[in-house]
Amino acid sequence: MMDLASCTQEIFYAALKAVDPFRAVQDELKQFRTFFRVGDFARLLVIGFGKAAWPMALASEEALEDLITSGMVVTKYGHSKPTGRLQRIALLEAAHPVPDDNSVAATRRILDLVREADERTLVLCLISGGGSALLVAPTEGITLREKQDVTGLLLKSGAAIQELNAVRKHLSLVKGGRLAEIAHPASITSLIISDVIGDTLDVIASGPTAPDTSTYGDALAVLEKYKLMKLAPRAAVSTLERGARGEIAETPKEENDIFDNVQNVIVASNSMALKAANEKAQEMGFQTSILTSELQGEAREAGRWLAQQARSMNLKRPFCLLSGGETTVTVKGTGLGGRNTELALAFAREIDSLDGITLLSAGTDGTDGPTDAAGAIVDGHTIGRARHLNLDPVEHMKNNDSYTLLQKTNNLLITGPTGTNVMDIQIILVT
Repeated sequence: MMDLASCTQEIFYAALKAVDPFRAVQDELKQFRTFFRVGDFARLLVIGFGKAAWPMALASEEALEDLITSGMVVTKYGHSKPTGRLQRIALLEAAHPVPDDNSVAATRRILDLVREADERTLVLCLISGGGSALLVAPTEGITLREKQDVTGLLLKSGAAIQELNAVRKHLSLVKGGRLAEIAHPASITSLIISDVIGDTLDVIASGPTAPDTSTYGDALAVLEKYKLMKLAPRAAVSTLERGARGEIAETPKEENDIFDNVQNVIVASNSMALKAANEKAQEMGFQTSILTSELQGEAREAGRWLAQQARSMNLKRPFCLLSGGETTVTVKGTGLGGRNTELALAFAREIDSLDGITLLSAGTDGTDGPTDAAGAIVDGHTIGRARHLNLDPVEHMKNNDSYTLLQKTNNLLITGPTGTNVMDIQIILVT
């Protein structure tokens, strides 16, 4: 009999391999030496920020070590390894998803490096998910604590990443194209691992080297939408209001000539991971279908929808349904969990007592919200095990406590940091 839980993990790791940051960067840098020479550059600076910054920097050193003048990258605590030490690029660590003092200190050092750039400098910028919290330079009049408070409020409110970043960009000296503005007149090549739906350049890591499509007015509208105007720090709201009145310069837009010598290149994405998962599932004998690479909305609603898709299958042979994206959780309880465990618990409730359906839902970075799990693997027996342990799935869901229940039922998926980050993946096997 097929072990569906093991099969989902095999497919998941095939997806991760396809978006490995080290390989993605190495592949993209094969022609970089020629570009450096033809451009008559004198200096190469390497900077980076995000959960995949360490392997991306390692790949850059291996490909270009003799060309690199200096460099600096910042990643999330625990997202680097002692093996493969960097020689020319300094590695710093800071907090995610809410920035800390190390985020600010690391950004200050990166900006000091970038300010040295001139017309004959080429900046190789390595960007991955998590960069918004790791590259932090609050605008004048805003403290780190105030920016932390705004970020925390938006995360708990269930704001989409596009909405969250519209606010963060307008409270920052580096986001929303402002890093490119600081580096000008240097040339910039940004290699980007996308962790946002649609691979929108100005949303990934809040678009530090991309033209910004949002405005101060958009940022204010986000706070109003989630009823945060009175809860957010007054200094933050005041800054956004002044910007909306034109008293503070807007983030640079597409027509700005600072982007004339900037290239932004997507080297890994959720759709690439889903393609690899699809191919692996087919190799294993499953019929396959990619439902979407843009799954979003409330995690529990997405879980119910996915369960409905699985239950409606009319099968002649084992089937694999795939989806990817990034859902949200509106936190109303005091429990522990992330969007993947909440999605998985909702899915499990919908398939209670049904045999032959298994779901894996996990963050490709190995982290699901404020937990040590990547996500969870559930089936038709998960809810029965919970009841046997006197756990009430309804109450755990109300309290946003999906992690606790799934930990006790032995359904968590714990991978540790994977080194990449292309949002979440759901793998459903139906037999």
